[in-house]
Amino acid sequence: MNSGLTVGTLPMANTLIIGAGWLGTPLAQTLIDQGHQVIVTRRSQTRLDEFPIPSVKTALLDLNESNSEQRLIDIIKQHHIERIVGAFPPGFRKGNGQEYAQQWQRLTEAAKASSVEKILMVSSTTVYPNLAVDMKEEDATLALAQTKEHFSDNARIMLQAEQYVIDSGIDYAIVRCSGLIGSDRHPSLFALRLKQVSRKAPANMVHQNDAVAATAFALNQISNEVVNATTPNTVSKAEFYQAAITRTDLDIALPPVTETADKRILADKLIALGYQFQFNSTLDAL
Repeated sequence: MNSGLTVGTLPMANTLIIGAGWLGTPLAQTLIDQGHQVIVTRRSQTRLDEFPIPSVKTALLDLNESNSEQRLIDIIKQHHIERIVGAFPPGFRKGNGQEYAQQWQRLTEAAKASSVEKILMVSSTTVYPNLAVDMKEEDATLALAQTKEHFSDNARIMLQAEQYVIDSGIDYAIVRCSGLIGSDRHPSLFALRLKQVSRKAPANMVHQNDAVAATAFALNQISNEVVNATTPNTVSKAEFYQAAITRTDLDIALPPVTETADKRILADKLIALGYQFQFNSTLDAL
């Protein structure tokens, strides 16, 4: 492949998943199936007790706590962790976004103080500026966000978090997921919360299966790169949500349709690196 992109591979390794939720839990199963040893963390003992995969070791960790960096170092040493996956959400909807960059700073500092060989960050296409153009990975960096308009405050927070990973000196991969959908996150239900949908704005979505598989692919085969994980072929938000509603038996009306254009996230780089999407179209992913 003549893309000039850096691709490597890692042997079986002890992997710590911080944030074993909607994406982290199936990722744990995927990595186990590949032969890796997996340890997962959640923020409460109650949630840990509910973890559904018996063969996975668990640990309590809340990166908001002041002693969390030392706690993470202890977990890394106890389980001989070689790779860390951060799959925890920024919490913007709960008003906790300001803490997100600090959480990643603590994670990277703990990794640097330990024997960690690789960090994978599950990020988001929230990082991109509010412009109605095609977006490639290089269109969102902390340096750009600090000097250019059209980047939201949330984008800047996430890009600062990404920068901690990039500057850590540890091998890394950053996977920017677009809108997450799946069997228990069916987009028809999103339509209930939307005030409007546009026939000029692309539906940037990725199915849970591809989000998990792309993350595992990046962990095993991508070195020091940022990639978008988003379904390659899509339609407008209006068409996408109408199709989602049509495929359910729910009595849901499509929100008012507008003509507002918006960005399209490109997955070209991830594909060039060798990842094959399970769903090549957002309509197929419904």
